[in-house]
Amino acid sequence: METVESERASGPVVVECKVRDKILQLETGELAKQSDGAVVVRFGDTIVLATVVSEEEPKEDLDFFPLTIDYQEKAYAAGKIPGGFIKREGKPSEREVLVSRLIDRPIRPLFPEGYRCETQGIVSVLSYGDENASDILGIIGMSAALMLSDIPFDGPVSAVRVGLLDGEFIIMPDTEETERSELNFVVAGTDDAVVMVEGGAREVSEETVIRALEFAHEHIKKINEIQKELRQLGGKPKRVFAQPEKDPQLKERVREYLGERLRDTLMVQGKLQRQKALQGLLEETLTALAHEDEELQKKVKDAFEDLEKETMRRMILEEGIRVDGRKPDEIRPIYCRVGFLPRVHGSALFVRGETQALVATTLGTSEDEQKIDSLEGESFKAFMLHYNFPPFSVGEVKRLGAPGRREIGHGALAERALMPLIPPKERFPYTIRVVSDILESNGSSSMATVCGASLALMDAGVPIDTHVAGVAMGLVKEGDRTVVLTDILGMEDHLGDMDFKVAGTSKGITAFQMDVKIAGITSEIMQRALEQARQARLFILQKMKETLPAPRKQLSPYAPRIFTMQIKPEKIRDVIGVGGKVIRSIIEQTGVKIEIEDSGLVHIISNNEEAAKKAREIIEGITREVEVGQIYLGKVKRIVDFGAFVEIQPGVEGLLHISQISDRRISKVSDILKVGEEVLVKVIDLDELGRPRLSRREALHEKTRDKHRTRVR
Repeated sequence: METVESERASGPVVVECKVRDKILQLETGELAKQSDGAVVVRFGDTIVLATVVSEEEPKEDLDFFPLTIDYQEKAYAAGKIPGGFIKREGKPSEREVLVSRLIDRPIRPLFPEGYRCETQGIVSVLSYGDENASDILGIIGMSAALMLSDIPFDGPVSAVRVGLLDGEFIIMPDTEETERSELNFVVAGTDDAVVMVEGGAREVSEETVIRALEFAHEHIKKINEIQKELRQLGGKPKRVFAQPEKDPQLKERVREYLGERLRDTLMVQGKLQRQKALQGLLEETLTALAHEDEELQKKVKDAFEDLEKETMRRMILEEGIRVDGRKPDEIRPIYCRVGFLPRVHGSALFVRGETQALVATTLGTSEDEQKIDSLEGESFKAFMLHYNFPPFSVGEVKRLGAPGRREIGHGALAERALMPLIPPKERFPYTIRVVSDILESNGSSSMATVCGASLALMDAGVPIDTHVAGVAMGLVKEGDRTVVLTDILGMEDHLGDMDFKVAGTSKGITAFQMDVKIAGITSEIMQRALEQARQARLFILQKMKETLPAPRKQLSPYAPRIFTMQIKPEKIRDVIGVGGKVIRSIIEQTGVKIEIEDSGLVHIISNNEEAAKKAREIIEGITREVEVGQIYLGKVKRIVDFGAFVEIQPGVEGLLHISQISDRRISKVSDILKVGEEVLVKVIDLDELGRPRLSRREALHEKTRDKHRTRVR
């Protein structure tokens, strides 16, 4: 581990580099000086503060690294006051949870093995601009804070966002560019390799993904350089940390005792059966080699777990066989079923090996959209995918609570995979919620969710153009020997070197997530993994198409019906009427529900098609342009001293002045007309507000002339 011998700078230290057209600046020495490491990262108008603190003493009773990364957005950063009754930040939002995970993933593997000191990193957004960069700055800032601190850390690691516009890659696209981009990847890496990727795309090719990662890595290396410079100028000497020593002789004793039984036990079929058999073998080994010596038992257990990992990896590398008997590129058996739940709007059961996802689709109206209050402003979300991972899915007993970070992250990945296929509201004006309940899990449950969700959407009649499928890939690498694994098990994820999830259609990739536990993943390995994933995806897609080749033509009888029509925006006020009088009248007459967007798009919601048709006709009548000189058969709605108001189209009334009722002078309108009577009128003019002026007299004259012409002929 590198150390810094020179004295730390007494004042603030600033380093910077240019990224695209803006300066990326790292500063330390002024804020949060009691933390172990603190860095302010500036990029345009976006500023984040990253801090890290690690306890001096390790947690001896833990067998994992207790690291917590928290990303928090301050409302004041965007000049806002939080909504709600309390008016202060509280429970982390979904975005804060997702960005916390995003920062954690490339940081965690760079701590030394065996480090057990409780460590907390906090990233706070202090100023939020249009750069769409606070998550990226969080990764850079956390790495820089760790580099400055005395905490052992094998960094630096940096990140960038990559977009694709008009066939050209762009680095750090802003919010507007990201919305138009064909690809949106967050890529993190060390000097040697890309270690994390997270993002979505609009059915791009595998070749495009490789080029995007190579493009990103060149910029990542430049940012890593300024982190090293910052450490040289302001870093602390690293604390002394010695990795726990392992006894090679004890490991050999365990190996000799186990013989071939460990391999045979790993080959036991069934996840729970394998776990039970391994636990039994471990307990037997502890009894035989450690007796009641607790310290020795811990060392024997560590040796047993090391040998378990070595054996599984050796089987793959030397024999080309996995613990469940599959070849490296083989997919577990797949079973699909749709219409599984009779009363929901769409449902599917997707099973791949010992992983089951039961997925349901629910259709709603615009009132069901999710309101999102973020630093970017208020927005509404019409497509949601929620992922649930109950403890029984892995045979465990745990307290049920709110969705955890893992559930939120897996749901977001599956949602991103399907988003490019969701039809626009003009084509399908429904709010769509998809829920995936994992009933059984042995690896790749997020990708099973993608497959099940695609089937459930089609079962609900959502007009997606094609299916989306996903598969999780793994890697085992020892020196020059490398094997890419298709459709990995949970054990292969835990003991392997890479977790690489790819989702997409037959045309291309829609979502991509990669985490690497080792350095040195070359482009050649990445290309091989992507091609193997593509072949697997095509195989899975075919299985899904055999189950349900296209969206159902009819919606579920339990789903709401939404009929749409377009009117001119200036006609919206006519449909609504003064104080909502007109639209309330339509609803009372037909029993439908009506929603009108500012663009003039009208949604008529009803399970009764005839009622919706009637409402549509009324609205068409209201919005139909009234023509001067045209004769209408109207209905007298009201009588006043100076004339009568006649409805010539649904919701459209005009004034029939007393002077225009008859050729002769009349003293009372009611002598000629009655409320509810139908009467022919001619539009002779429009007033300054566009309301028609009517004449019964001219309408009668014109009808008389028409009859006279007919007799002459």
